[in-house]
Amino acid sequence: MKIAEIQEEIVDEFAMFDDWMARYEHMIELGKTLPMIDPERKSDDKLIKGCQSRVWLDANMDNGNVVFTADSDAVITKGIIAILIRSLSGQPPQEVAEADMEFIDQIGLKEHLSPTRANGLVSMIKQMKLYGLAFATQQKTS
Repeated sequence: MKIAEIQEEIVDEFAMFDDWMARYEHMIELGKTLPMIDPERKSDDKLIKGCQSRVWLDANMDNGNVVFTADSDAVITKGIIAILIRSLSGQPPQEVAEADMEFIDQIGLKEHLSPTRANGLVSMIKQMKLYGLAFATQQKTS
């Protein structure tokens, strides 16, 4: 499935909930399904800078696609990164690097986060896109 199709699925999913408490609960549930980062990879160099909570993000290549794993010490943040991983993981690196993340605004996520959490969200997206760019560059040179 393409990134835009996955994002559309996520938007539709969030539209089913009437209020933000239900959406937060859904995010927390999504966080529980997060592909866990290998404990050995849960190091300071994998920490996302600019997040209120501690968020570790790692990426590897698998059959030409970027595969993300992550963890966080906060349940909401874990849910946020789970949404981003669902959207971008398993996709070609160039598509990850160029992904339109407009769906975040469509589900109303940014406007319902504290300013520090919203900054963290931006930092997570930026780091995921940087991984995509790095892997895309690597593919071109090898």
